[in-house]
Amino acid sequence: MHRHRIFAGVAMRNILLSLILFYSFTSFAQKDAPDYDTLSITLENVRYPHHVKFISLEMGCEDVRMAYMDVKPAQANGKTVMLLHGKNFAGYYWRDVITALTASGYRVVVPDQIGFGKSSKPVIHYSFHVLASQTRKLLDSLDLEQVIVVGHSMGGMLATRFALMYPHKVEKLVLENPIGLEDYKAFVPYVSMEEQYEKELRTTAESVRRYYQSSYFPEWKDEYEYLVDIGAGVVNSSEFPRYAKVSALTYQMIYEQPVVYEFSNLEVPVVLMIGTKDKTIVGKDKLPEEMRSSYGNYTKLGKQTAGKIKRCRLIEFNAGHIPHIERPQEFFDELLMALK
Repeated sequence: MHRHRIFAGVAMRNILLSLILFYSFTSFAQKDAPDYDTLSITLENVRYPHHVKFISLEMGCEDVRMAYMDVKPAQANGKTVMLLHGKNFAGYYWRDVITALTASGYRVVVPDQIGFGKSSKPVIHYSFHVLASQTRKLLDSLDLEQVIVVGHSMGGMLATRFALMYPHKVEKLVLENPIGLEDYKAFVPYVSMEEQYEKELRTTAESVRRYYQSSYFPEWKDEYEYLVDIGAGVVNSSEFPRYAKVSALTYQMIYEQPVVYEFSNLEVPVVLMIGTKDKTIVGKDKLPEEMRSSYGNYTKLGKQTAGKIKRCRLIEFNAGHIPHIERPQEFFDELLMALK
């Protein structure tokens, strides 16, 4: 009888969580997504799912501010999860992950890295080492000695660098479809920062949508449009040239600073969460069509990467680049199980 009550309680919790997440996602996609043409390059007119705070830092001899959310659960389990976003995103797209984690007792810290989201956009040399250092300063300011680090896409590269630099700060490392599982400069032709900047200046809503459709989501749905609205909304800002230049600089960071050769050096336990339909290649547009199928194969890359890491659990989803948006409930169930 006791076991039946436990199972019933777990089932009820899952049903309630599913309803919360469904309402949360629907609300964001339909109400909170911007329905206007122009966004500031620091997304002041984009509503984030929770209150945004700022920490003042110095980067490249410039005073900057890093935006972050610090969301505490109603009933804390004593653990904190830090969520690191991808290059084309920021803290806003973690909305439902935050809901799932806080409902299970986790405190959740969600920074927008310098150069992204609501944070400052300095025109400086960007490096994963510096971003990791700034992220540590944020954690220190919050008196957080150790966290579980979850990194998606570019955030996976940063999370890996963070765990290599500060292993004592990382209880567990979770990588969701990280980029950098292959060395892009080994097969993607080099372009100068100036050439990449010119490409970024040509960004349109259609080019953003086309890239997301071809690389991120195997099946496009209307509910993903808010990602395009935010990703392309900045192009009409008077400050867009600065935004484009920062985007070009962070592209160079990804291209020139691989982590693929250092996975074997990770000492912390790792969970690798892979959407096997992902086709993301950084610099894909620079490859001839006949070469594109030879790279960005996450079914193959996931298994290869898991084999390089000393303590790694591989979880695969029938999904594209962003399982936490495409298959949310399955992702949350696997994530919460992995964290326990």
